Amino acid sequence: MKLTHKQVLSRAKASDLENVRKLNCWGSRLTDISVCHELPNIEVMTLSVNNISTLEPIRYCHNLAELYLRKNNISSLNELYYLKELPRLKILWLSENPCCGADPQKYRMTVLRNLPNLQKLDNQVVTEEELTQALTDGEELTGPQTKISNSDNSHDETSIDRNYGTRESENDLLNFSMEETNKIREQLGMKPLPRDKFSSFSSPTDGDGSRKKRNNILNAVLLLLKDLDTEGLEIVQRTAGQRLHQLKKKELQQET
Repeated sequence: MKLTHKQVLSRAKASDLENVRKLNCWGSRLTDISVCHELPNIEVMTLSVNNISTLEPIRYCHNLAELYLRKNNISSLNELYYLKELPRLKILWLSENPCCGADPQKYRMTVLRNLPNLQKLDNQVVTEEELTQALTDGEELTGPQTKISNSDNSHDETSIDRNYGTRESENDLLNFSMEETNKIREQLGMKPLPRDKFSSFSSPTDGDGSRKKRNNILNAVLLLLKDLDTEGLEIVQRTAGQRLHQLKKKELQQET
């Protein structure tokens, strides 16, 4: 079951997602919490007794202080990598998930090594002694990754091609036609680039290092957009809209 915008607003008694501070979805049979991408100000989240398998959507909840995930389907501690980007997280309840394993001490040390700012884990206060011990007894998590065999270089390249759709040289990335770029911008609800701006914006011979880097990033994003479905594009559209609103607000403040 997917957690929807409507459910979040109803449970949190909020008018919009940015105003959501607390959310209780205990025992809601949830499997998809991708809506958490749009909860930047949430502080307390209760998701215990569900069927959640990944914590990736929570990585964007930068104000999160308390997270309750007891009795879910999180199979790997590598999922904790997504929580390392949450500086305010102080309380985590993760017990009774498959990732806890058969060695509770090893599990606790690994969690604390990767999330040293925690003050309470699984309803137990974290001590300074535990944090020191975790540095030697816990495992450092580098994040969920797809392993690529080093035994065959051609296989490595094939794996990379599969992840990114196709191998593109820098010039290929920068040589998008104005028509194709504007078509994608239209899909995202953005205004098309005029011809005079496009020529300077996408020129592969641009000597400005920062602008060239921006062009690389933009065109890489445009390539990836081709593989997104409707839901993915909608997420990009909302995120881009929020970012654009912030930039315009900043420009207005600078002008005044």
